[in-house]
Amino acid sequence: MTSCPCGGPDFESCCGPRLSGVKPAETAEALMRSRYTAFTRGDVAYLRATQLAPTRDLSWEETGRWAKSVAWLSLQIVSKEAGGEGDETGVVEFIARYLDRDGVQALQERSSFVRREGKWTYDAGKPEVTITKVERNAPCPCGSGRKFKACHA
Repeated sequence: MTSCPCGGPDFESCCGPRLSGVKPAETAEALMRSRYTAFTRGDVAYLRATQLAPTRDLSWEETGRWAKSVAWLSLQIVSKEAGGEGDETGVVEFIARYLDRDGVQALQERSSFVRREGKWTYDAGKPEVTITKVERNAPCPCGSGRKFKACHA
């Protein structure tokens, strides 16, 4: 078994049941983690189903292509407010790191979630992205063991 992209123990017991529709997210954080995992897999159907309204300038098709074009590195939960099993709203602040040709991107967002008819959905957030340039001869941050120029540059 491999660890779940969201940082959980393994995909099969963590985000897998959520993405397949077998088990809905119990909390706002669980939904946020499963949406990150959906991005790593380019699963736009799950992203669309767990979002109140479109928030990106990209179409869902473009979102899927973009999500598959980057190397997802990590997810860090910065903070959370409410969003538990008994709550109707919640806020999760996170940092999602990914690698593209420009370097390591750190997308930080304070996302709001609402629970409607017993299901958590992503409501809104304003992402802030910072880029860390990676030198061409440096090890690739994706963990491949290759130089950046031979891997993702």
